[in-house]
Amino acid sequence: MNLLIAAAALWGAAAGALLPRVARRFSVRPYGPGVLSLTTGLVCAALAAATGTRPELGVWLLLGPVGLLLAVVDLGMKRLPDALTLPLAGAALVLLRVVALLPEHAGDWTTALYGALALGGLFLVLSLIESGGMGFADVKLALGPGAALGWYGWPTLMLGTLAAFLLGALYGGALVALRRADRGTAVAFGPFLLGGAFLGLLIGAYTA
Repeated sequence: MNLLIAAAALWGAAAGALLPRVARRFSVRPYGPGVLSLTTGLVCAALAAATGTRPELGVWLLLGPVGLLLAVVDLGMKRLPDALTLPLAGAALVLLRVVALLPEHAGDWTTALYGALALGGLFLVLSLIESGGMGFADVKLALGPGAALGWYGWPTLMLGTLAAFLLGALYGGALVALRRADRGTAVAFGPFLLGGAFLGLLIGAYTA
């Protein structure tokens, strides 16, 4: 197990070292490769520790760096490019469909599909009823995390979604308290959606 975690950390560190170059293609200011390499390595190591040797770990290790890249782009530019969000969702569903055919997996592909539709639908409703709130890019982003969380079932999906909104609320509240924003200030929600999905996925994998 320790060897698996170490290998996942090395994979994450190598992938993270490439993220600044990719982020620059989306006009994001340069990030230190060391910071992103360390962060991606830790994310992948945590996913490996939670998932163990189950085959879906390969999916999480492939999607994790992409999720971190999306968070960096959204933080830097307050936008979520279709070139990243849509492939993330497609890859999650296709790869999990393959994993569902392998022995010893711990999830369900049908629930992953419904999870993608449910979370995407929730964000679509929010974007329609809350002017200036969620954008359609958030709707497209939600499909990928929805599939990943749905793989481990509806409780995991709800937990990850709740964590995302809680993280966003805490960050927004902190900005208001520090007088760096007011209640009408737009905040990029993508990093919180991805962060909440990461936390939910860890718990879902541990308990599966």
